[in-house]
Amino acid sequence: MVMIIGHRGARNLWPENSLDGFRRLVALGVEGVEFDVHLTADGQLAVIHDPTLERTTTGSGPVGARTLAELQATPLRDSQEGIPSLNQVLQVLRDSTMELHIELKTDAVGTAYRGMEAEVLKAVRRHGLEARSILTCFMLEVLETVRSLDASIPVLASVDRRSVEMLGGLDRAIDRLKAIPGLYVAVEKALLVHTLDRFAEAFGTDRIGAWVPNDEADLRYWLSQPVRQITTDRPDLAVQARAAL
Repeated sequence: MVMIIGHRGARNLWPENSLDGFRRLVALGVEGVEFDVHLTADGQLAVIHDPTLERTTTGSGPVGARTLAELQATPLRDSQEGIPSLNQVLQVLRDSTMELHIELKTDAVGTAYRGMEAEVLKAVRRHGLEARSILTCFMLEVLETVRSLDASIPVLASVDRRSVEMLGGLDRAIDRLKAIPGLYVAVEKALLVHTLDRFAEAFGTDRIGAWVPNDEADLRYWLSQPVRQITTDRPDLAVQARAAL
């Protein structure tokens, strides 16, 4: 059975990366959730996708320039909530059975946050969620740092056409990815449709995911492919599509 992962807590159903959205996703009964983490100005961890505040909140400016208290006081759009901390999100998800795909983001100029890998690992361990967590990133250096700090926690590389291009093409990209022990790979669907055989040969079908199929036809297609998981903004439709297969 292909696993269904709610992207940013299922952002097409409720405000993305919100505590209310995570609670609703738990009730939906899917296998996993994906969400995003930034380091704040005071060294705390906030759950928000963008490195700036404008798109998903009523605030403005870089996330990393604000303290956690300032971010928590910044309302999300279409919500009465503020930006949650990683600690709050893990508390909501701790008693579920969902796999947690925790994406480590970069700052407003694309630089990795210094020391964030260790802080995320501490938070995951504090909640006893090591067995259910996968740390993910587009930047392979971040995943290598995670692997150097913890040899056992799963890591996942997000891959799209641009990242393959930046790594020098598909062959070089696959070689670079394979150098990280035990790596999972989530591939953007428009790239994966042309490269599934190559990624399956390199990593095995039990380590490949597709993102982000959202409409019914796309969901049916990817749920019938030899992949481990799909990451979707519409997990409700994915559940229906999987049941119909």
